[in-house]
Amino acid sequence: MIREQLIDPAPDALTSFLNCHTRTRDCLVQVAGLAEVSYRGRAASTAEIGTYLVLIKQDGSLQIHHPTGIKPMNWQPKTDELVARVDEDVCMLLASRRSPVEIVQVIFLQPHLALALELKAAGGFFLSGSEAQMQETLAHAPELIEPGLKVLGRELLVESGGIDLYAQDDQGRYVVVELKRGRATQHAVSQLGRYVCSVQGKLPAGSVVRGILAAPSITGPARLELESRGLEFREISSWPSVPVAREGQQPSLFE
Repeated sequence: MIREQLIDPAPDALTSFLNCHTRTRDCLVQVAGLAEVSYRGRAASTAEIGTYLVLIKQDGSLQIHHPTGIKPMNWQPKTDELVARVDEDVCMLLASRRSPVEIVQVIFLQPHLALALELKAAGGFFLSGSEAQMQETLAHAPELIEPGLKVLGRELLVESGGIDLYAQDDQGRYVVVELKRGRATQHAVSQLGRYVCSVQGKLPAGSVVRGILAAPSITGPARLELESRGLEFREISSWPSVPVAREGQQPSLFE
């Protein structure tokens, strides 16, 4: 699992390490130690010198963590270029994006540990319980999806299939919710898009129909397609336990 490990690396050694393992993008890179972080893009910010953990994942995403807390203090969901170089006797890492134009700069003042880890592709994450339980719970607690959401129906049949949850938001807009117990893929996005089109075609002209994909996670390609279609994603990672009602006749929204 450990491809390479450096203890208290010198600037040139850390620079070579970063350039080697970020170029291949086939391992997880971690660097821990004293560093200074700055960001330039839609805004500008500089973090005080401190001890941080820098994570670079195989997809090029970057996270910089404080010693405490669960959220990174800075991150890039996708980097177009990762380059390290020696600058004034320290190792400097530049992580840049083209759209939007953003640059995260990390100056490693005193790195203590650098790790390159070979990790197998993660298996899909599934919530405990069935999709029926997920649907039952969210039908009774739609605020887990969005505050103010009111469920109008479940398993409603349209020409393209069965809508998990048909709802209305606090602004009176109709909402089609597609539920997935595991990681949502492009197939789920296409399915949701078909449902939204079916509902849109049956409502009066001018009616607004939103589409929400609710799942514990979503693949990168699926998120891009979701955004291109104007649809939305909600992360549902847990829910309270509720009894599942017995299955009955599936109603149709357009009988």
